[in-house]
Amino acid sequence: MSFTAKDVMKLREQTGVGMMDCKKALTEADGDMEQAVEILRKKGMATSAKRADKIASQGVVSACIKGNVGVLVEVNCESDFVARGEQFKSFVDKIAEYIVANDVEDVAAVVAANQDLLHETIAKIGEKIEVRRFVKYVTDDAHKVDSYIHMGGKIGVLVEMDAQASDELIHDVALQIAAANPKYVTSAEVPAEEVEHEKEILKAQALNEAKPKPLNIIEKMIEGRIHKFYKEVCLVEQPFVKDADKTVAQLLKEHGGVTVVKFTRYTMGEGLEKKQEDLAAEVEAQINKAKSGN
Repeated sequence: MSFTAKDVMKLREQTGVGMMDCKKALTEADGDMEQAVEILRKKGMATSAKRADKIASQGVVSACIKGNVGVLVEVNCESDFVARGEQFKSFVDKIAEYIVANDVEDVAAVVAANQDLLHETIAKIGEKIEVRRFVKYVTDDAHKVDSYIHMGGKIGVLVEMDAQASDELIHDVALQIAAANPKYVTSAEVPAEEVEHEKEILKAQALNEAKPKPLNIIEKMIEGRIHKFYKEVCLVEQPFVKDADKTVAQLLKEHGGVTVVKFTRYTMGEGLEKKQEDLAAEVEAQINKAKSGN
């Protein structure tokens, strides 16, 4: 029995599964629509389709380091209970290992290469799973990469430093990034427009005070506050979390002046819409449904 592109579209609409998987299922079923649906269900794909409208706002940030390659990845699911489970963690580990071992540029490529694993895992745990984002560092002999995972995957850090950095030092730097959340390594990296924007805010605040100071005094105050701003957003200017009497720059100098090349910090779920539970609205909806006889 043959099938057409319209049959593939119909199967996709019926199951919510991707076009290529629908085509494969129809080929395997020799064009039989019901059998194709059954094939997709057995593979767990129909289960994943049913969960397409769910919000995956939980999950973990994980890392994988192998030789001169490091990966930081965030994978989301629907509940914290599942996020703590071994099946979900095993899936995340396999995804991280795949990214380390393969030349992939984006999430779509990762998901496409791991469709079977993804659908099998969704079928097992019964929740939507999304590979949200990842970053990959590939270093040379002059550099080394390390990671730090905090609170069981709530925060993750990937950092690249000079190869001369000791394991203890790079771990401390990663810990610093996790704890203090800098945006840049040095003040030279801060975009000029961001600095000017901050100055405008500080100036407006000073002028809106009950007794505004003269402009020349305000300008000096702004310069001082910009220095404080740098200490908040620039890694090397921050006080070291293990010893607030020294900055991270001083810490690096004590270890031979090694440098931090770059870093990435992920907070699990940042920017994601959270599932809103409204029990009163749910009860009211059920009552209205009962009254209407539906």
